[in-house]
Amino acid sequence: MFGRKKDQAASVEAPTEETIKPTGKNAPTPKRKAQEASRQRPLVPTDRKVAREAERAQRLEAQNRMRLANETGDERYMAVRDRGDQKRFARDFVDRRFMVGEYLMFAVFGFLIISLTMSKFLQVQVYVTFALWILVALVVIDSFIMSRGLKKGLVARYGTVERGVVWYGVMRGMQFRKLRLPKPQVRRGDDPR
Repeated sequence: MFGRKKDQAASVEAPTEETIKPTGKNAPTPKRKAQEASRQRPLVPTDRKVAREAERAQRLEAQNRMRLANETGDERYMAVRDRGDQKRFARDFVDRRFMVGEYLMFAVFGFLIISLTMSKFLQVQVYVTFALWILVALVVIDSFIMSRGLKKGLVARYGTVERGVVWYGVMRGMQFRKLRLPKPQVRRGDDPR
């Protein structure tokens, strides 16, 4: 009574997956299981050797970009600690002047050599130790004078001093000029950019 007639059911064919082509908004919503399955990726790549080579190539490319940025002063690829207008000003401010702290490392190395080789001569060790303490005092005084000038320059140019910029300049002043990274962009005696 309420069912279909057998001849009508035979004439209407059930649509198959091949005949249904989902297009646009009329497409049926995929099942949750199918969506999750399409997003799944293996935790470990199938070809580990190729993945390792690709990762190594990306790492080398990033290192080359950073090395080039440290040489040219391009801040886009520099380390985060070296980015910013105030840090660039601090680098240029330190690089334009002579710092006593540049040579502290060489003096300490010389002190070690002299103290080990001249251990029999007490008078020589006393003089060398006294000279080293005088050099350390000069480095502290020079760093203090430089930090005051850097603060004044930052306040004059930017209005405020960001946290850590002065210490960044002091530590840069302790490094030998040729070993500084990023490389100095100004000559000694030039004005900071």
